[in-house]
Amino acid sequence: MFEWAYSGANRAVPRNVGPECAYFLSYNRQIIETIIITALCSYILVKTYPKLVLPQDETYIKSDRGGKRLLVILLALLWGMEIGFKFASRTVIYLLNPCHVTTLMQIYLLAAPPSRTVTAVFRIHLNLLNGPLLAFLFPETASRQIPAEAALYWIQHGMMCVIPYYLLRIGGVYNVEPLGDFNWAIVSYCLNMLYHFIILQAIAIPAQVNLNHMICPALLDPFEGPWYRVAAVLHQAVLCPLLCKAYCLVADFCLTKFPPTKVKQQLKELLQDKKTDDKKDL
Repeated sequence: MFEWAYSGANRAVPRNVGPECAYFLSYNRQIIETIIITALCSYILVKTYPKLVLPQDETYIKSDRGGKRLLVILLALLWGMEIGFKFASRTVIYLLNPCHVTTLMQIYLLAAPPSRTVTAVFRIHLNLLNGPLLAFLFPETASRQIPAEAALYWIQHGMMCVIPYYLLRIGGVYNVEPLGDFNWAIVSYCLNMLYHFIILQAIAIPAQVNLNHMICPALLDPFEGPWYRVAAVLHQAVLCPLLCKAYCLVADFCLTKFPPTKVKQQLKELLQDKKTDDKKDL
């Protein structure tokens, strides 16, 4: 019934699609891992969610910046091209991969009016930057059969790294928690794991399409074997928060301390337009 969404998946690429990948792990193992990880993440999520803190004194000012308009148009154009390529190649199912979802979150962050929800989504999405990092370290462009589609792979993942920096530069509603606060990282990670084991796996198994390597490991996976998913859960639990904190530290240094790129005193400050400052002086 839904063959149009996954029938174009390239079977020539090893461990990309087919029964060999779908049966790499036994059903019993898949069920046991899913139950344990889902239960554990749900428990941690319930315990950690009440600890999330958003700024209470934040003044939500809507700034109509040309850069935001340009980026949201560019990102929406890239996302539209990605959709077009996926329909043309009958691989729409790949739009469920986390990096595409993160791109949608970034479109929302650029387009939505300032609010506490925007701040929450922004903090959560900062903990998903492991996606573009792994995409650059272990590129998978062989399954993209349309020539321009491979180029779009690099452009999209590059934009995923640029946009958080631009939003941190604006500041205001795009602010981060204190460096020592890992509650947002924990919640983000648990949501990420639940998305993988409940949504991606439920779609990947019947379609026999290896969505984000949920049913069999990548060829370059150093933890290849029956425990590869458990290993991924563990090493991503370390990588995701550390990468987020490192990204924020670098952005903080560049935006508030490094003279050539310094634009404000504190990272959370709302970047003021020069035109606005000139009007205040008058």
